[in-house]
Amino acid sequence: MGKPVVYGADYSVYVRIVRLALAEKGIDYELVPVDVFAAEGIPAWYLEHHPFGSIPAFEHDGFRLFEASAIARYVDEAFDGPALQPKDPRDRARMNQIIGMLDAYAYRSMVWDVAVERLEKEAPDETLIASGLSQASKTLQTLASLKASGPWFLGDQLTLADLHAAPIIGYFVKVTEGQKLLAEFPGIQAWWDRIAARPSFAKTEKAG
Repeated sequence: MGKPVVYGADYSVYVRIVRLALAEKGIDYELVPVDVFAAEGIPAWYLEHHPFGSIPAFEHDGFRLFEASAIARYVDEAFDGPALQPKDPRDRARMNQIIGMLDAYAYRSMVWDVAVERLEKEAPDETLIASGLSQASKTLQTLASLKASGPWFLGDQLTLADLHAAPIIGYFVKVTEGQKLLAEFPGIQAWWDRIAARPSFAKTEKAG
């Protein structure tokens, strides 16, 4: 099989989710830069890969996909390497529940409402940050309640749920408020320390 291609930017949470899956599987890939925030706009050619102009998109031997969750599942199932999805249907359902929860309730609040607002705005919206932190607290509390005993969310097996959460929380803890809030949940803090130390996490860190 040919080398897979990931289209996107290294700053993107969702691009990193896909790159983490590839790294954990030990798969070499090409990252084709696509900056959706470029002044000149989204390249016209890219809309053939993602009709909505978001990132990431993915291609492997002529097979194209977009949406990070679909790509990550394909990567797990199409390539050799350690399994990133549990076989047990209840565990798999829990994995998918965590991923869906992160998409629906954590990404916007942790990344945009808190981290981006604090790090990149000259005059941050403190009301928005406070609202984001409230939502983030509920997310972390729920993660703590769902987490199985063991090193990872589903127990002893690292899964796509862990890889989905890592870049989101990685952005969140770039700011002091995120670090302090995470510390209130010792089990999730320990999980974060563990996944942040993995080679795949360092390998997919934004350049520069």
